[in-house]
Amino acid sequence: MANEIPFAPRGINVLGGPLRTCSTQPMTGYFRDGCCRTDDTDEGVHTVCAVMTAEFLEFSRRVGNDLSTPRPELAFPGLRPGDRWCLCAARWAEAHAAGFAPHVVLSATHARTLEIVPIDVLIGHAAAEDAH
Repeated sequence: MANEIPFAPRGINVLGGPLRTCSTQPMTGYFRDGCCRTDDTDEGVHTVCAVMTAEFLEFSRRVGNDLSTPRPELAFPGLRPGDRWCLCAARWAEAHAAGFAPHVVLSATHARTLEIVPIDVLIGHAAAEDAH
């Protein structure tokens, strides 16, 4: 594919299949290519494709990561409920523990997430398109 970056393959999702695109509107991902792929330089492990909710966005703001406010100097549009975004796996786990975890698009969530969040927890928060 023309949009593939040869030095960092897309990878495998938490279900064992090919990693799907999370979002290109807004453009997300550690590499800002729409995918929640990762490599050793991604210290935040931005691997969870999550569907934003007002509750999660408020929780994130309260704990110091305001994802709602646009930051034009960083080419960041600000997120709204319904947007998909590659979250840090630890932040998603923190939101889960606090009762604010957003739904997860399993087919677009990188397998490295499983080092931090158990698969049964992710499945319990699967977005409708991934629900079984």
